Order: sequence, then C-alpha cells, then structure tokens
Amino acid sequence: MWILHKIFSKISKISLLQAALLTVALILISSITMRLVEPETFPRFIDALWWTMTTLVTVGYGDYFPQSDVGRLFTMILLYTVGIGGMGIIIGKVFESFSTYRRMKEEGRLSYSGKDHYILIGSSKEKLENVVEEIVSGGYKGDVVIIDHGERCPIEYDKVHFISGNPAEEEVLMKANILEAKSVAIFSDDQQNFAEYADGKTLLTASRVEHISKKYDQNIYTIVEIKKDKHIALFEHANVDEFILSNDSVSRLMAQAALHHGSSKLFKQILSNTDGENLYEINAKPEWKTYRDASIELFDMGAILISEGSSLDIARRHHEQIPDGAKLFIICDEGTYQKIVG
Repeated sequence: MWILHKIFSKISKISLLQAALLTVALILISSITMRLVEPETFPRFIDALWWTMTTLVTVGYGDYFPQSDVGRLFTMILLYTVGIGGMGIIIGKVFESFSTYRRMKEEGRLSYSGKDHYILIGSSKEKLENVVEEIVSGGYKGDVVIIDHGERCPIEYDKVHFISGNPAEEEVLMKANILEAKSVAIFSDDQQNFAEYADGKTLLTASRVEHISKKYDQNIYTIVEIKKDKHIALFEHANVDEFILSNDSVSRLMAQAALHHGSSKLFKQILSNTDGENLYEINAKPEWKTYRDASIELFDMGAILISEGSSLDIARRHHEQIPDGAKLFIICDEGTYQKIVG
C-alpha cells in the first residue's frame, strides 16, 4: 500500500504542463510503435495516430485495430493501463487549473491586462453597484476594475474584475493596469465618521496615483470624492482632475429642490443614463468655428450645448472660437447622440 501511496503522491505533484507533455509523448510513442509492429494494419502514420487517439479516449470506432498478438498485448499493457490513466491525470489537471483560476479571480489575486477600463477604488457595495450600472447602461465597452481591501469582490458583474489589496500601494495599482486605464475614481471611506480621516485616506491613494503618473510619465485621469470642500486645496497638489463633494453635493441638491420644486427630476436625468435626457461628451466638428455655430446645429438636431468642459457660461461666449481638439458637453437622448456622432 505504501508503494501506491507514494505513486499517487508523486502524480498529484505533476503540473499541467508536465502531464500534457507526458500524454503527447505517450501518444507519439504508441503510434510509432504500432506503425512498426503492424505496418500492414497501419500503412500510414496518421492511421496509427488515429487509432491511438480513438483508443485512448475509449471511443473505439473499430475502423483500425491491432491483429497480431504483439499488437494486442501492447494495447492492453500500455494504452489501457498507462494511457487511460494518463488521460485521467491531464483531464483532472485541466479542471484543477480552471478551479484554481476561478478561485484566484474571485479572491482578487489575478492582475488585469486589459486597457481603456475604469478603475473604482473603495466605496460601499451600494455605490459601486450604482456606478457599474451607470457605466453598463451607458453602453460603454470598457471593463470595470474594483480595488478593495476585501477578500471577495463586493459586487458580481460580468464586466467587473476584482483586485484585492491596499490601493495606496503601487504594486496593487499596477496589478489593475492603471497606466492603461481610462480613468480612476477614488471614493471616500463611508465607514469613517470623521471627514478629516476619510479625506486623508483618499488623499494618500490619490498621491500614490500621482506618483505613478510622474514615474511612468503617463497622464492618469483621476476623480476623487471629498467630504469637506476646504480639503480641495490639498488634493490640487496631487493633480487630481475632478472633485466630487459627497456631503456638500447632497445638501445643495436638497436646497435646490426646496427652492425650485421639481428640480430634482432634472438633476436625476442628468446624473443617470437610465431616465430621460442624458449628458454626453462629443468632439467639435471642423465646420464649427464658434460656439454659436455648434449650438445652432446641435439645437436643430435636438441637442443642447451646455459646456466646453470647464464652465456653464458658454451662451455668453457664443462668439468665441472653438479651440482645436475641444470636448463639448451636450444634453439629449440616446438616439440624438448616435445621430450626432454617427
């Protein structure tokens, strides 16, 4: 029994590559041997190979089979004893590799190699679900990579890849392929009651992103959620591209709804891709010389030009020239947007 135990112990340590190489070697040796033993039964090497494969996987079509005693003995001893066992090993190793891959992916231990993806750092499950839903419903093709301290991905989506670890560490951010990301969104820690501590934690991660940006001379577009507006100056040193004031934004929306009844419905349409008119970004067309030219043509197509990306006073600057490569923001429905960019 100890001999069998030792054999099975050795087999269990064989890697998938080793098992595959052994199986290929067994198939080739068996095919060559049968070709030499019975050249009349197997006139071509492909015939011997066909017989080996059909026998090995226990299909046995019967179109080729050994007729000599030596050939039959070889079949029983080598293929039925060693061959089927070898196939069992490689099949087991294949399933084991798939199982290992799935487990490592669920635990966030695999690196992401795609590009033009969206990286989300931190935040609660509810917020992450809302963000991913907006990205998916907006028709964007990029994947979403979530970086979190947890041992499992907080949400389940086909387009979501999970990286487990400290987002303030360069190694973890590089596993998310941050240099090829379309944008990085850093959420505030909802479990931290003190705004100073929460923003300090967010600033640490944002600083690490800026460090990577300078180190590899790569512009990384970063959006952060901040709890106190007076902390914005600190984040500006980290070259953060956009700021979202979590508590302040909610308060201001509540105030607007109180002053202008029904205005919350307008904000909801702008903030969500699932209801009514949406906010879209487009490239300026060559024939548009001024913002007035763009506004008139867009209006005729059913869209409203609201900004060039920095302010909402574009109507008072309609005579200004549109700079090369300008990005314009419009409000319209999905059909109108597709007509404009089509």
